[in-house]
Amino acid sequence: MDSAKTRQELASIFQEAIAAAHPAAILAPHLPPPPVGRIVILAAGKAAASMAAAAVTHYRDSQSVPEDRLVGLAVTRDGYALDAGPIAVVEAGHPLPNARGLEATVRVLEHAGSAGPDDLVLALISGGGSANWLLPAEGVSLADKQAVTRALLRSGAGIVEINCVRKHLSQIKGGRLAGACGGAPLVTLAISDVPGDDPSVIASGPTVPDATTLADARAIVERRGLDLPESCRAALASDANETPKPGDPVFAATNYIIIATPAASLEAAAKAASALGYRVESLGADVEGEARDVAAEHARMALAAKARGERVAILSGGELTVTIRGEGEGGPNQEYALALAIALSGAPDIAALSGDTDGTDGGTGLSSDPAGAFVLPDTLERAKAAGIDPAACLAANDSTRFFRTIGDLFVPGPTHTNVNDCRIILVD
Repeated sequence: MDSAKTRQELASIFQEAIAAAHPAAILAPHLPPPPVGRIVILAAGKAAASMAAAAVTHYRDSQSVPEDRLVGLAVTRDGYALDAGPIAVVEAGHPLPNARGLEATVRVLEHAGSAGPDDLVLALISGGGSANWLLPAEGVSLADKQAVTRALLRSGAGIVEINCVRKHLSQIKGGRLAGACGGAPLVTLAISDVPGDDPSVIASGPTVPDATTLADARAIVERRGLDLPESCRAALASDANETPKPGDPVFAATNYIIIATPAASLEAAAKAASALGYRVESLGADVEGEARDVAAEHARMALAAKARGERVAILSGGELTVTIRGEGEGGPNQEYALALAIALSGAPDIAALSGDTDGTDGGTGLSSDPAGAFVLPDTLERAKAAGIDPAACLAANDSTRFFRTIGDLFVPGPTHTNVNDCRIILVD
Protein backbone atom coordinates (compact mmCIF):
# COMPACT_ATOMS: atom_id res chain seq x y z
CA MET A 1 0.00 0.00 0.00
CA ASP A 2 1.47 3.34 -1.14
CA SER A 3 0.93 5.65 1.84
CA ALA A 4 1.02 8.91 -0.14
CA LYS A 5 -1.43 7.61 -2.74
CA THR A 6 -3.72 6.19 -0.06
CA ARG A 7 -3.77 9.49 1.85
CA GLN A 8 -4.77 11.22 -1.38
CA GLU A 9 -7.54 8.71 -2.03
CA LEU A 10 -8.91 9.04 1.49
CA ALA A 11 -8.88 12.85 1.31
CA SER A 12 -10.54 12.89 -2.12
CA ILE A 13 -13.37 10.65 -0.91
CA PHE A 14 -13.87 12.92 2.11
CA GLN A 15 -13.95 16.03 -0.07
CA GLU A 16 -16.73 14.55 -2.22
CA ALA A 17 -18.83 14.22 0.92
CA ILE A 18 -18.20 17.92 1.65
CA ALA A 19 -19.05 19.03 -1.88
CA ALA A 20 -22.43 17.29 -1.72
CA ALA A 21 -23.45 19.50 1.22
CA HIS A 22 -21.94 22.87 0.36
CA PRO A 23 -24.51 25.71 0.35
CA ALA A 24 -23.05 27.34 -2.76
CA ALA A 25 -24.09 24.26 -4.74
CA ILE A 26 -27.32 23.16 -3.06
CA LEU A 27 -29.14 26.10 -1.44
CA ALA A 28 -30.57 28.11 -4.35
CA PRO A 29 -33.10 25.53 -5.66
CA HIS A 30 -34.80 25.47 -2.27
CA LEU A 31 -35.16 29.22 -1.75
CA PRO A 32 -38.75 30.52 -1.83
CA PRO A 33 -39.82 33.31 -4.19
CA PRO A 34 -39.13 36.82 -2.88
CA PRO A 35 -42.01 38.43 -0.94
CA VAL A 36 -43.53 41.85 -1.45
CA GLY A 37 -41.61 43.16 1.53
CA ARG A 38 -38.24 42.36 3.00
CA ILE A 39 -36.33 39.09 3.27
CA VAL A 40 -35.10 38.80 6.85
CA ILE A 41 -32.21 36.33 6.75
CA LEU A 42 -31.30 34.79 10.12
CA ALA A 43 -28.54 32.18 9.97
CA ALA A 44 -26.84 30.08 12.63
CA GLY A 45 -24.17 27.40 12.72
CA LYS A 46 -21.00 26.42 10.95
CA ALA A 47 -22.64 26.92 7.55
CA ALA A 48 -24.34 30.19 8.55
CA ALA A 49 -22.11 32.54 6.58
CA SER A 50 -21.96 30.34 3.48
CA MET A 51 -25.75 29.83 3.53
CA ALA A 52 -26.38 33.56 3.94
CA ALA A 53 -23.93 34.37 1.14
CA ALA A 54 -25.61 31.86 -1.19
CA ALA A 55 -29.05 33.28 -0.37
CA VAL A 56 -27.91 36.85 -1.03
CA THR A 57 -26.32 35.85 -4.34
CA HIS A 58 -29.55 34.17 -5.44
CA TYR A 59 -31.95 36.95 -4.48
CA ARG A 60 -29.75 39.89 -5.45
CA ASP A 61 -28.18 38.55 -8.63
CA SER A 62 -30.77 36.08 -9.94
CA GLN A 63 -34.02 37.58 -8.61
CA SER A 64 -33.03 41.28 -8.78
CA VAL A 65 -34.05 41.93 -5.18
CA PRO A 66 -32.57 45.28 -4.06
CA GLU A 67 -30.04 45.03 -1.26
CA ASP A 68 -32.12 47.30 1.00
CA ARG A 69 -34.76 44.55 1.09
CA LEU A 70 -32.19 42.00 2.29
CA VAL A 71 -31.64 42.34 6.03
CA GLY A 72 -30.58 40.10 8.87
CA LEU A 73 -27.69 38.50 10.68
CA ALA A 74 -25.61 35.33 10.39
CA VAL A 75 -23.90 33.92 13.49
CA THR A 76 -21.19 31.34 12.90
CA ARG A 77 -18.29 29.86 14.81
CA ASP A 78 -14.92 31.59 15.05
CA GLY A 79 -12.99 31.40 11.79
CA TYR A 80 -16.02 30.55 9.64
CA ALA A 81 -17.03 34.04 8.50
CA LEU A 82 -17.55 34.86 4.83
CA ASP A 83 -18.72 37.99 3.05
CA ALA A 84 -22.53 37.84 2.86
CA GLY A 85 -23.09 41.30 1.37
CA PRO A 86 -25.85 43.17 3.24
CA ILE A 87 -26.18 40.41 5.84
CA ALA A 88 -23.86 41.04 8.79
CA VAL A 89 -21.79 38.06 9.91
CA VAL A 90 -20.78 37.61 13.55
CA GLU A 91 -18.31 34.99 14.77
CA ALA A 92 -19.11 33.40 18.13
CA GLY A 93 -17.92 30.62 20.39
CA HIS A 94 -18.24 26.90 19.73
CA PRO A 95 -18.70 24.44 21.36
CA LEU A 96 -18.85 26.73 24.39
CA PRO A 97 -21.11 29.75 23.85
CA ASN A 98 -19.71 33.19 24.58
CA ALA A 99 -20.70 36.83 24.99
CA ARG A 100 -20.46 37.56 21.26
CA GLY A 101 -23.03 34.87 20.58
CA LEU A 102 -25.27 36.20 23.34
CA GLU A 103 -25.17 39.75 21.98
CA ALA A 104 -25.80 38.52 18.43
CA THR A 105 -28.78 36.41 19.52
CA VAL A 106 -30.45 39.47 21.01
CA ARG A 107 -30.10 41.12 17.61
CA VAL A 108 -31.46 38.01 15.86
CA LEU A 109 -34.61 38.13 17.98
CA GLU A 110 -34.97 41.86 17.29
CA HIS A 111 -34.82 41.16 13.55
CA ALA A 112 -37.43 38.41 13.92
CA GLY A 113 -39.71 40.70 15.90
CA SER A 114 -39.48 43.42 13.25
CA ALA A 115 -40.91 41.19 10.49
CA GLY A 116 -44.38 42.03 9.20
CA PRO A 117 -46.97 40.07 7.19
CA ASP A 118 -45.45 41.19 3.85
CA ASP A 119 -41.95 40.12 4.86
CA LEU A 120 -40.35 36.68 4.77
CA VAL A 121 -38.20 35.41 7.63
CA LEU A 122 -35.65 33.01 6.17
CA ALA A 123 -33.95 30.91 8.86
CA LEU A 124 -30.80 29.18 7.62
CA ILE A 125 -29.86 26.53 10.15
CA SER A 126 -26.85 24.24 10.44
CA GLY A 127 -24.99 22.28 13.08
CA GLY A 128 -23.26 24.47 15.63
CA GLY A 129 -26.28 26.74 15.84
CA SER A 130 -27.00 25.58 19.38
CA ALA A 131 -23.81 27.27 20.59
CA ASN A 132 -23.99 30.27 18.24
CA TRP A 133 -27.58 31.26 19.11
CA LEU A 134 -28.07 31.53 22.84
CA LEU A 135 -30.21 33.57 25.16
CA PRO A 136 -30.39 31.79 28.52
CA ALA A 137 -33.68 31.33 30.35
CA GLU A 138 -34.59 33.99 32.89
CA GLY A 139 -32.28 33.82 35.88
CA VAL A 140 -29.57 31.82 34.09
CA SER A 141 -26.30 33.63 33.41
CA LEU A 142 -23.94 33.11 30.49
CA ALA A 143 -21.42 31.57 32.88
CA ASP A 144 -24.06 29.14 34.11
CA LYS A 145 -24.97 28.20 30.54
CA GLN A 146 -21.30 27.63 29.74
CA ALA A 147 -20.99 25.38 32.80
CA VAL A 148 -23.96 23.29 31.65
CA THR A 149 -22.54 22.95 28.14
CA ARG A 150 -19.15 21.95 29.49
CA ALA A 151 -20.69 19.34 31.79
CA LEU A 152 -22.82 17.88 29.00
CA LEU A 153 -19.88 17.62 26.62
CA ARG A 154 -17.72 15.87 29.21
CA SER A 155 -20.45 13.44 30.24
CA GLY A 156 -20.53 11.44 27.02
CA ALA A 157 -24.13 12.48 26.33
CA GLY A 158 -25.34 12.23 22.74
CA ILE A 159 -26.50 15.22 20.74
CA VAL A 160 -30.19 14.45 21.31
CA GLU A 161 -29.69 14.53 25.08
CA ILE A 162 -27.47 17.61 24.96
CA ASN A 163 -29.95 19.58 22.88
CA CYS A 164 -32.92 18.52 25.01
CA VAL A 165 -31.31 20.18 28.02
CA ARG A 166 -30.20 23.20 25.99
CA LYS A 167 -33.72 23.80 24.66
CA HIS A 168 -35.20 24.03 28.13
CA LEU A 169 -32.61 26.57 29.27
CA SER A 170 -33.07 28.93 26.31
CA GLN A 171 -35.25 31.76 25.03
CA ILE A 172 -34.56 31.02 21.33
CA LYS A 173 -34.16 27.25 21.01
CA GLY A 174 -36.94 24.66 20.99
CA GLY A 175 -39.30 26.60 18.69
CA ARG A 176 -39.06 29.92 20.48
CA LEU A 177 -37.64 31.77 17.45
CA ALA A 178 -40.86 30.92 15.58
CA GLY A 179 -42.82 32.59 18.34
CA ALA A 180 -40.63 35.69 18.09
CA CYS A 181 -41.62 36.17 14.43
CA GLY A 182 -45.12 37.27 15.47
CA GLY A 183 -46.92 35.37 12.72
CA ALA A 184 -44.75 36.62 9.85
CA PRO A 185 -44.11 33.92 7.21
CA LEU A 186 -41.15 31.80 8.28
CA VAL A 187 -39.22 29.37 6.06
CA THR A 188 -36.37 27.33 7.49
CA LEU A 189 -33.73 25.70 5.30
CA ALA A 190 -31.53 23.34 7.27
CA ILE A 191 -28.37 21.31 6.83
CA SER A 192 -28.67 18.28 9.07
CA ASP A 193 -25.83 17.19 11.31
CA VAL A 194 -27.79 14.80 13.53
CA PRO A 195 -28.64 11.10 13.29
CA GLY A 196 -32.14 10.70 11.90
CA ASP A 197 -32.27 14.31 10.60
CA ASP A 198 -34.76 15.35 13.30
CA PRO A 199 -35.55 19.08 12.80
CA SER A 200 -36.12 19.50 16.53
CA VAL A 201 -32.54 18.40 17.21
CA ILE A 202 -30.72 20.29 14.43
CA ALA A 203 -29.32 23.40 16.15
CA SER A 204 -31.80 22.64 18.97
CA GLY A 205 -34.81 23.27 16.69
CA PRO A 206 -35.35 27.04 17.07
CA THR A 207 -38.18 27.16 14.51
CA VAL A 208 -40.02 23.86 15.05
CA PRO A 209 -42.19 22.26 17.75
CA ASP A 210 -40.40 20.42 20.53
CA ALA A 211 -41.81 17.11 21.73
CA THR A 212 -39.32 16.82 24.61
CA THR A 213 -40.24 18.13 28.04
CA LEU A 214 -38.73 19.68 31.11
CA ALA A 215 -39.12 16.27 32.77
CA ASP A 216 -37.03 14.73 29.97
CA ALA A 217 -34.31 17.32 30.52
CA ARG A 218 -34.28 16.72 34.27
CA ALA A 219 -34.04 12.95 33.70
CA ILE A 220 -30.97 13.44 31.47
CA VAL A 221 -29.32 15.58 34.12
CA GLU A 222 -29.87 12.87 36.73
CA ARG A 223 -28.90 9.97 34.45
CA ARG A 224 -25.64 11.65 33.47
CA GLY A 225 -24.88 12.72 37.02
CA LEU A 226 -24.48 16.37 36.02
CA ASP A 227 -23.62 18.94 38.67
CA LEU A 228 -25.59 21.94 37.42
CA PRO A 229 -25.61 25.49 38.80
CA GLU A 230 -28.59 26.08 41.07
CA SER A 231 -30.03 28.61 38.61
CA CYS A 232 -30.21 25.92 35.92
CA ARG A 233 -31.86 23.41 38.23
CA ALA A 234 -34.44 26.06 39.12
CA ALA A 235 -35.04 26.84 35.43
CA LEU A 236 -35.57 23.16 34.63
CA ALA A 237 -38.17 23.02 37.43
CA SER A 238 -40.14 26.02 36.15
CA ASP A 239 -43.12 25.48 33.84
CA ALA A 240 -42.32 28.86 32.29
CA ASN A 241 -39.43 27.19 30.47
CA GLU A 242 -41.49 24.49 28.77
CA THR A 243 -41.08 24.60 24.99
CA PRO A 244 -43.96 25.06 22.48
CA LYS A 245 -45.36 21.71 21.35
CA PRO A 246 -46.78 20.36 18.06
CA GLY A 247 -50.04 22.12 17.23
CA ASP A 248 -49.04 25.39 18.85
CA PRO A 249 -50.35 28.32 16.72
CA VAL A 250 -46.90 29.95 16.62
CA PHE A 251 -46.03 27.41 13.90
CA ALA A 252 -49.05 28.15 11.68
CA ALA A 253 -47.10 30.22 9.09
CA THR A 254 -43.92 28.14 9.07
CA ASN A 255 -42.30 25.75 6.62
CA TYR A 256 -39.20 23.60 7.13
CA ILE A 257 -36.98 21.98 4.49
CA ILE A 258 -33.83 19.93 5.02
CA ILE A 259 -31.53 20.63 2.06
CA ALA A 260 -28.53 18.45 2.95
CA THR A 261 -28.16 15.30 5.00
CA PRO A 262 -25.36 13.06 6.24
CA ALA A 263 -26.84 10.22 4.17
CA ALA A 264 -26.54 12.19 0.93
CA SER A 265 -22.92 13.07 1.69
CA LEU A 266 -22.12 9.47 2.59
CA GLU A 267 -23.62 8.42 -0.74
CA ALA A 268 -21.34 10.91 -2.52
CA ALA A 269 -18.38 9.40 -0.67
CA ALA A 270 -19.52 5.94 -1.71
CA LYS A 271 -19.59 6.95 -5.38
CA ALA A 272 -16.08 8.38 -5.09
CA ALA A 273 -14.75 5.19 -3.47
CA SER A 274 -16.46 3.05 -6.08
CA ALA A 275 -14.88 5.12 -8.85
CA LEU A 276 -11.48 4.28 -7.33
CA GLY A 277 -12.24 0.58 -7.68
CA TYR A 278 -13.38 -0.28 -4.18
CA ARG A 279 -16.46 -2.31 -3.37
CA VAL A 280 -18.37 -0.14 -0.91
CA GLU A 281 -19.77 -1.37 2.37
CA SER A 282 -21.76 1.42 3.97
CA LEU A 283 -22.62 1.18 7.64
CA GLY A 284 -25.00 4.11 7.34
CA ALA A 285 -25.04 7.78 8.24
CA ASP A 286 -26.43 7.42 11.76
CA VAL A 287 -23.73 5.46 13.59
CA GLU A 288 -23.53 6.44 17.25
CA GLY A 289 -21.63 5.21 20.29
CA GLU A 290 -18.42 5.62 22.25
CA ALA A 291 -15.67 6.39 19.72
CA ARG A 292 -13.19 3.78 20.94
CA ASP A 293 -15.84 1.03 21.05
CA VAL A 294 -17.08 1.76 17.53
CA ALA A 295 -13.47 1.81 16.29
CA ALA A 296 -12.81 -1.65 17.74
CA GLU A 297 -15.85 -3.05 15.94
CA HIS A 298 -14.88 -1.41 12.64
CA ALA A 299 -11.34 -2.78 12.97
CA ARG A 300 -12.76 -6.29 13.30
CA MET A 301 -14.77 -5.74 10.12
CA ALA A 302 -11.73 -4.46 8.22
CA LEU A 303 -9.53 -7.34 9.36
CA ALA A 304 -12.21 -9.84 8.36
CA ALA A 305 -12.47 -8.25 4.89
CA LYS A 306 -8.69 -8.44 4.51
CA ALA A 307 -8.73 -12.11 5.53
CA ARG A 308 -11.28 -12.73 2.77
CA GLY A 309 -9.02 -11.00 0.26
CA GLU A 310 -11.48 -8.21 -0.52
CA ARG A 311 -10.76 -4.71 -1.85
CA VAL A 312 -13.38 -2.77 0.02
CA ALA A 313 -14.19 0.71 1.36
CA ILE A 314 -16.03 0.62 4.70
CA LEU A 315 -17.87 3.91 5.14
CA SER A 316 -19.84 5.33 8.04
CA GLY A 317 -21.30 8.61 9.23
CA GLY A 318 -23.09 9.70 12.37
CA GLU A 319 -21.74 11.33 15.48
CA LEU A 320 -19.63 9.47 18.00
CA THR A 321 -19.11 10.48 21.60
CA VAL A 322 -16.18 10.49 24.00
CA THR A 323 -16.49 10.08 27.74
CA ILE A 324 -13.61 12.22 28.96
CA ARG A 325 -11.46 10.50 31.54
CA GLY A 326 -8.11 12.20 30.95
CA GLU A 327 -6.80 15.73 30.48
CA GLY A 328 -5.53 15.38 26.91
CA GLU A 329 -6.57 17.14 23.73
CA GLY A 330 -8.63 15.53 21.00
CA GLY A 331 -12.08 14.88 19.57
CA PRO A 332 -14.32 11.95 18.66
CA ASN A 333 -12.81 11.46 15.21
CA GLN A 334 -9.24 11.53 16.44
CA GLU A 335 -10.06 9.21 19.34
CA TYR A 336 -11.78 6.83 16.90
CA ALA A 337 -8.69 6.91 14.66
CA LEU A 338 -6.34 6.22 17.57
CA ALA A 339 -8.46 3.33 18.86
CA LEU A 340 -8.72 2.00 15.29
CA ALA A 341 -4.93 2.08 14.85
CA ILE A 342 -4.46 0.18 18.11
CA ALA A 343 -7.06 -2.42 17.14
CA LEU A 344 -5.60 -2.91 13.65
CA SER A 345 -2.15 -3.38 15.23
CA GLY A 346 -0.23 -2.48 12.08
CA ALA A 347 -2.11 -4.83 9.75
CA PRO A 348 -0.85 -4.24 6.19
CA ASP A 349 -3.02 -2.86 3.40
CA ILE A 350 -5.60 -1.17 5.68
CA ALA A 351 -5.82 2.62 5.97
CA ALA A 352 -8.44 5.02 7.25
CA LEU A 353 -9.50 8.63 7.63
CA SER A 354 -11.96 9.78 10.25
CA GLY A 355 -12.99 13.43 10.08
CA ASP A 356 -15.73 15.86 10.97
CA THR A 357 -17.24 17.39 7.85
CA ASP A 358 -17.31 20.84 9.44
CA GLY A 359 -13.50 20.90 9.39
CA THR A 360 -12.83 20.73 13.14
CA ASP A 361 -13.00 17.90 15.65
CA GLY A 362 -13.09 18.82 19.33
CA GLY A 363 -9.98 20.82 20.07
CA THR A 364 -9.68 24.36 21.34
CA GLY A 365 -12.50 25.95 19.36
CA LEU A 366 -10.12 27.47 16.80
CA SER A 367 -10.75 27.11 13.06
CA SER A 368 -7.20 25.76 12.76
CA ASP A 369 -8.04 22.69 14.85
CA PRO A 370 -7.78 19.32 13.07
CA ALA A 371 -10.88 17.71 11.58
CA GLY A 372 -9.62 14.22 12.35
CA ALA A 373 -6.73 11.92 11.56
CA PHE A 374 -5.32 9.37 9.14
CA VAL A 375 -4.50 5.79 10.09
CA LEU A 376 -1.93 3.96 7.96
CA PRO A 377 -0.33 0.52 8.23
CA ASP A 378 2.84 2.03 9.73
CA THR A 379 1.07 4.36 12.20
CA LEU A 380 2.08 2.39 15.30
CA GLU A 381 5.59 1.77 13.96
CA ARG A 382 6.18 5.49 13.46
CA ALA A 383 4.71 6.22 16.89
CA LYS A 384 7.14 3.79 18.51
CA ALA A 385 10.03 5.44 16.68
CA ALA A 386 8.83 8.83 17.94
CA GLY A 387 8.60 7.54 21.51
CA ILE A 388 4.87 8.07 21.93
CA ASP A 389 2.65 5.41 23.53
CA PRO A 390 -0.72 4.97 21.76
CA ALA A 391 -2.39 3.19 24.68
CA ALA A 392 -1.33 5.91 27.13
CA CYS A 393 -2.62 8.60 24.78
CA LEU A 394 -5.96 6.83 24.42
CA ALA A 395 -6.30 6.49 28.18
CA ALA A 396 -5.62 10.23 28.56
CA ASN A 397 -7.95 11.25 25.69
CA ASP A 398 -4.82 12.74 24.10
CA SER A 399 -5.32 11.76 20.46
CA THR A 400 -4.34 15.16 19.03
CA ARG A 401 -0.86 14.94 20.53
CA PHE A 402 -0.46 11.39 19.25
CA PHE A 403 -1.30 12.20 15.64
CA ARG A 404 0.46 15.56 15.68
CA THR A 405 3.68 13.83 16.77
CA ILE A 406 3.65 11.46 13.78
CA GLY A 407 2.24 13.96 11.25
CA ASP A 408 -1.10 12.23 10.67
CA LEU A 409 -3.58 14.95 11.64
CA PHE A 410 -6.14 15.86 8.99
CA VAL A 411 -6.46 19.66 8.82
CA PRO A 412 -8.64 20.81 5.90
CA GLY A 413 -9.69 24.07 7.56
CA PRO A 414 -13.28 25.40 7.67
CA THR A 415 -15.52 23.63 5.15
CA HIS A 416 -18.51 25.99 5.65
CA THR A 417 -20.93 23.10 5.97
CA ASN A 418 -21.63 20.39 8.54
CA VAL A 419 -23.15 16.96 7.95
CA ASN A 420 -21.54 15.07 10.81
CA ASP A 421 -18.60 12.70 10.71
CA CYS A 422 -17.29 10.82 7.68
CA ARG A 423 -15.23 7.71 8.39
CA ILE A 424 -13.49 5.86 5.58
CA ILE A 425 -11.58 2.59 5.91
CA LEU A 426 -9.84 1.28 2.78
CA VAL A 427 -8.88 -2.38 2.63
CA ASP A 428 -6.70 -2.94 -0.43
